Amino acid sequence: MKTIIEPFRIKSVEPIRITTAEQRHRHLVEASYNLFRIAARHVMIDLLTDSGTGAMSSEQWAGIMRGDESYAGADSYHRFLATVRRITGFDNVLPTHQGRASERILFQVLLGSPPAGCGRIVPNNAHFDTTRANIEHCGAEAVDLLTDLGRCPTEEGPFKGNLDVTALERLLTERADDVPLVVVTVTCNTNGGQPVSLENLRAVRDLCDRFGKPLYLDAARFAENAWFIKQREPGQGARSPRDIVLDMFSLADGAMISAKKDGLVNIGGVLLIRDPATFAEAGDLLILTEGFVTYGGLAGRDLEAMAIGFTEVLDEDYLRYRVRSVAYLGEKLLAGGVSTVRPPGGHAVYIDAAAFCPHIPPAQFPGQAVAAALYEHGGVRACEIGSVMMGEHAPMELVRLAIPRRTYTQSHIDYVVEVVLEVHHRRTDLRGFRIVEQAGSLRHFTARFEPV
Repeated sequence: MKTIIEPFRIKSVEPIRITTAEQRHRHLVEASYNLFRIAARHVMIDLLTDSGTGAMSSEQWAGIMRGDESYAGADSYHRFLATVRRITGFDNVLPTHQGRASERILFQVLLGSPPAGCGRIVPNNAHFDTTRANIEHCGAEAVDLLTDLGRCPTEEGPFKGNLDVTALERLLTERADDVPLVVVTVTCNTNGGQPVSLENLRAVRDLCDRFGKPLYLDAARFAENAWFIKQREPGQGARSPRDIVLDMFSLADGAMISAKKDGLVNIGGVLLIRDPATFAEAGDLLILTEGFVTYGGLAGRDLEAMAIGFTEVLDEDYLRYRVRSVAYLGEKLLAGGVSTVRPPGGHAVYIDAAAFCPHIPPAQFPGQAVAAALYEHGGVRACEIGSVMMGEHAPMELVRLAIPRRTYTQSHIDYVVEVVLEVHHRRTDLRGFRIVEQAGSLRHFTARFEPV
């Protein structure tokens, strides 16, 4: 069958407030053209992020009702712990309130605080925003080692999230003493939600073993990555996503997970660490800054929802629908003449803003121009991933249309297609922006813009 059907029924609905272009223009101006500053009630289709914006299942809501809110050793924690151990193979598990909390704790333990981290390097296929910011906060340098193919939006490739193993070997040969750990992000959010192959993870693992370096996964979208491996990597087609996930985690010394993605919850995170000494130090820091080690800044009901979500996300019917529905959006935009990162990733379609607006130079933020136009024209909120977010580290000028999990139907996506194509038709009218106010780091969240 060609028609994509959602493998669920809708039991509860939330109204969408329909706005006019004139109203949306006023909201944009009041928000200084920053989509993060616009109130959610003024957004019709919200594709700003897939992080914590999905719909939970009836089983998860039932789990919330039985959540055990005991301060220490709650039953909900033990159910969460058993689930994470089963799907990852890790014994040492810390709950956190979200992925960036896992990042902060891990990097503070392994890098220390400035000036301890100064001169140190953390290589990755491509760091996303908070990962890079947490590394730099410790005084270290975050280095992206994507393959050349991964930096080209229009070239097809099955695993464009792969880390450049040759570049990593060169870095480790020249500066091994400065590298405390290696990170691989699966899937790679920065370049379009592109997956990483098992072959590439094994090659990185071999290099880490040669040079005595721990390998950590940034595994927010581990299930989507496993599905791509099943679909695209030779010899993996007959295996279950669950078995592939176990293989992925078996290659790592630890992992940071934002459960707000493939945990199918609105809040929550996980930190996995094999080394007992590092785990103990991370646990001490968790108690100091997040909460006791059996709740990590979360309510018992959140732990319960995570335990169920981590199980549901590995259902093959769900993963098939999830990846295929995102591909549907990408195919429709490509057929309409819109250049996107190809092939589509697992959680989002990324518009190539540089190709969309070739008349706007990177210094005037073409991605911000496209994102603002999509909101003003059709009430679709998207996210710039380019020179605003990444600054000098931006490999491309992109606009991410991140699809919340189990939230929108195909008719919503068809509406998004119409909005993008109509804006694309009048793209020569779009103007660039300049930043008039910004924070010292992660400026994209709060910056203020004005049109050039």
